[in-house]
Amino acid sequence: MLARDVMHRGPIITVGPETTVEEAARLMLSLGISGLPVIDATNGVVGIITEGDLLRRAELGTEKHRQSWIAYLASPGRLAAEYARAHGSKVGEVMTAGVLTAEADTPLDQIIELMEKKRIRRVPIVERGRLAGIVSRADLMRALIAQRAPAAGAAHADAEIAAAVTSFFDDETWSPRATVRVSVTDGVVDLWGMIFDERERTALRVAVENIPGVKAVRDQLTWIEPVSGMALGAGTSL
Repeated sequence: MLARDVMHRGPIITVGPETTVEEAARLMLSLGISGLPVIDATNGVVGIITEGDLLRRAELGTEKHRQSWIAYLASPGRLAAEYARAHGSKVGEVMTAGVLTAEADTPLDQIIELMEKKRIRRVPIVERGRLAGIVSRADLMRALIAQRAPAAGAAHADAEIAAAVTSFFDDETWSPRATVRVSVTDGVVDLWGMIFDERERTALRVAVENIPGVKAVRDQLTWIEPVSGMALGAGTSL
């Protein structure tokens, strides 16, 4: 999937650098969102303002107060920037500039990597330098729900299901395929055999549940605890 497949296209709520901090805060509260892209007169993205940008504010008494010796070691530029963010009245004075953006044809996994690496909640999507959409975590959740929705299709024979499960196991390096066997009756899959890591139990069940035509999975697996050699079935523990 690409960014264009899941991004929110509009109307995209934005603010400008000259928007007041109060207006931006009211807008986020009224819409129930935690951040807004900041655009210039050409619809280019120049920054983003989020709830996090408004945590250290003079009005709240939460601006940073450094001990004198720490303030002495800090660069004047850094102290000046902190002052501007705590006292600025316009979005352009407190926003996060140099915001990360992506193109509409960026693969979705790269968008998620960017979110994870930079610990951000949304990525503005640009086309020809202009804001075209935005991908937020909420958009990803909506895409997940859409992909998980059951689709009507032809019935799958038990032999086809068994072949698909076996093929999947053969393709996964983590799968204990040499010690696990599968049987299928009326779309119900039974997993038999041994596993040597309890985490494999959940992964195997998840893999089978995602095979088209599978109605249910019955866990008949036995976990062999590697240190003691004790055999444990599903639902048992040491």
